[in-house]
Parts: sequence; structure tokens; C-alpha cells
Amino acid sequence: MNLSAERPPGRLLILDGIGGVPLGRELADAFRNNGVDVEHRDCASLKRIPLYGLRSAVAKSLRRGGEEAAYYHLPRSDVAHVEELLHAYRPDCVLVIGFAYKFIDPAQLERLKRKLGFSLFLYDTDSCNLYTRRREFIFFLESELPAYDRIFSFSRVTTDFFRSVRGLDAVHQPFGAAPISTPRTDTPEHDVLFVGSCDLRRIFLLEHIRERVSVFGNRWQRHMPLISPALRARITDRPVWGKALYELFGASKIILNITRGPFFSVETGINLRIFEALAAGRLLLTDHCDEVAEVLRPGEEMETYRSAAELAEKTAYYLAHHEAREAIALRGHQRFLADYSWQRRAAGMLCQMGMRPGAETCNSPSYAPGAGR
Repeated sequence: MNLSAERPPGRLLILDGIGGVPLGRELADAFRNNGVDVEHRDCASLKRIPLYGLRSAVAKSLRRGGEEAAYYHLPRSDVAHVEELLHAYRPDCVLVIGFAYKFIDPAQLERLKRKLGFSLFLYDTDSCNLYTRRREFIFFLESELPAYDRIFSFSRVTTDFFRSVRGLDAVHQPFGAAPISTPRTDTPEHDVLFVGSCDLRRIFLLEHIRERVSVFGNRWQRHMPLISPALRARITDRPVWGKALYELFGASKIILNITRGPFFSVETGINLRIFEALAAGRLLLTDHCDEVAEVLRPGEEMETYRSAAELAEKTAYYLAHHEAREAIALRGHQRFLADYSWQRRAAGMLCQMGMRPGAETCNSPSYAPGAGR
């Protein structure tokens, strides 16, 4: 299939494997704003196979083996229902967000692709979360990824791995964000805001700024014995999304990003929080990796740190220097508007899916990751 061939915008079906976060819905809106007929379906809402819980338990019991036993997960969705959806909507392209294997057998999805003639794409948003789950990651690589005509990956490191090691058609497609309206206040409540789940690396780094940081997210309570009393007092153990998250952004001077351990170990640090911070017009302070420096200018559009000591140093500096902090935040927001809104990211993906006519537009550098550098 020639993915570069021009054709007018057609129908796009999004099968969202990570519907618990707004990414897929925001991206669907961005595709619509680019003139495409889009249907978004949360995979968790698809009709389940009868007696799924019992059948899943039986399948796991039958397949239980030794350490080297292959990974297996009984897909939740009724494939007949999925086929009915595809027949009814008749998409030109299907875009899976995150993964399909927990909901739809990749072999069945590939069969439906051949039968109904649609192009099949993946936006890889979560593969780094599988690094510590070896058998599951191998299953994802060997059983799901080959089904796709093209893979968009949030990470340059992951993209290179898919291409050079697995021989897959993969392109780097960083995250974006929806525009965020944050009411500004002269006296922000939070000096430094960190929103995310708990892991050991995050605890160790946050301890160095525990007097200035406000922490929101889940799984912190279970790690309290590892956390100092001073940092415990700064933690609200609950996940935050949507309007509540945006209100926190608006009440903060600095938005801190700390890459989770498995991501950091393979030198990738491009997550959704980076682009949300830029969208909110706040100073982003994130751990340094080459990927971040490829898409944003450290010291001009955001700031980075390479150690706990540098995190503490830069936190103190930018809290004490309001004008410097606001100048970087403004340039970061302007860069977001130019290159990293979901509207812009969706336009680039439509080019890569062959759904946007006009080669001169699709070849424009402004649609490429790191554009405008």
C-alpha cells in the first residue's frame, strides 16, 4: 500500500485503548477540526464476550506454565461486535491509540483489515510501560505491531527501536495537547507542581525540593514508609485530570516533570505532561534527555535538570527570578501554539496516513517533529 498517495479526507475510526485518559478524545476533536469524518470508540466500552471474567480465569489457568511460558491475555471485546462496527462505519483508516491486544486479538484485527480494506495505524503511547514486563512486551512486539501499516510513536528512542531492530514502519510523532485556559493569579498557591503516580525515582528527586513542591497523584500512600514527614505533608494521594488539573496548573509557578524509572533507563522522556505544561503557559522543568532537546530548546522554551542537585538549584533560581521564569514560559507557550497543539499534530498524522491532500502541505517542515528549530 502506498501511504504517500494523495486522496481526499475520508472516514477515520479511532479505537482508543487508553480511554481512561483524554488523549484519544482530544486527538479525535483535532482530526475533526482538520476536516475529517471521525468516529471515536473507547475500547473499554465495546461489547464484551459473554462470561468474560470466567473465561479469562479459565484461560489463564489452562495456560499457566513455567517462567518461560508465553504471555497470553484473553481479549475482552466481542469480535463480532467489532466487525459490525466496522461494517456500519466503513472507515478508510483505523487508528488504534495505545494498544489493541487487551481488547481485540491483533490477528482478528488484521483479518478485518484485509477483509474490509481499511488502512490500520497505531499511535504508540504506552510501550515504555511494558519494559519491565518482558513477556508482555515481547507479545506486543511480535503479535500486535506487525499488524499495522504504520506506527506513530511518542518516543524517538522507541521509534528507532521499532525501525532498526524490528524492521517496522514507524515514525516519530511526539504528543501534543489541547489548548488550556488557566486563570492567572498574582499569588499562585503552588511554587512547584508535580502530578503523577509514585515511583522510587520520583521520591528521591522530590525529597530535594520537599519544602517547595506540591504533589498530586495515585499510589503514594503505599510508599509512605519511604517518604520523609516533610514530603508526606506535601502529597495529595489522588489522580487529577481535566478541569481540576488545569486549575492546579493555573495556581502554580513551575510545572515539574519527572520521568518514570523505566522510561528514563532507556533515555526517553517525552510524555504528555511536557506538552500540557507548555499549553498552560507555565515554566516546564523536566529531566534532561536528548529527545527533549530535539523538540524543545532548553533554557529558552523550557528548562531541564540532570541531577537532584541541579533540580534544587534551578527550582530556587526560577522561583526567585519571576521575569526569567515568565519569559521562558511565554516562549514555550508560543512554541506549543506553533507546533505542538493537537491540531498541528493531527495534521501531521493525516499526512502520514495519506488522508490529507496536497503534497506541498504534507511535506512542510512545520508538520515534522522538532519543526521550527
